[in-house]
Amino acid sequence: MISSKIILRSIVGCFFVFTSIFSFAQTSIEGQWQTKDDETGRIKSIVEIVEIDGEYFGTIIDLFRLPDEEEDPYCDKCDDDRKDKRVLGMEIVRNMSITKDKDNEWSEGTICDPKKGSIYDCEMWFEDGNTDVLKVRGYIWFVFRTQEWYRVSD
Repeated sequence: MISSKIILRSIVGCFFVFTSIFSFAQTSIEGQWQTKDDETGRIKSIVEIVEIDGEYFGTIIDLFRLPDEEEDPYCDKCDDDRKDKRVLGMEIVRNMSITKDKDNEWSEGTICDPKKGSIYDCEMWFEDGNTDVLKVRGYIWFVFRTQEWYRVSD
């Protein structure tokens, strides 16, 4: 017969395992994010971030275009492998990794602005424990822009 002590230990152990998994999922940048233009305040796109071998990559999966904007734009100003590729479906975030000793910050990757064709070093983080708003900063040297991206709920 199984003792009540063993059952209690099993229940407590399962609780900690599930709590750890839930906690990790809440602080992940994986998922879909609405991008907001920091200059106009307009929602521009949805980027899906996935983890591949410990690094994070983000692809544009939806665009919200104004009537006077090209409906299906291409990155004609890009200089790398994205040159003349469609913006919809483009991988704009590359090689982000968790910042050493910081659970809610990612760095060491790049982000591409397909409108300008520019590629910037990138940092991402959650501020004040809010895992539904991702701060995204693209920078070159000491010049940077920071946007807020909003988690798309299921």
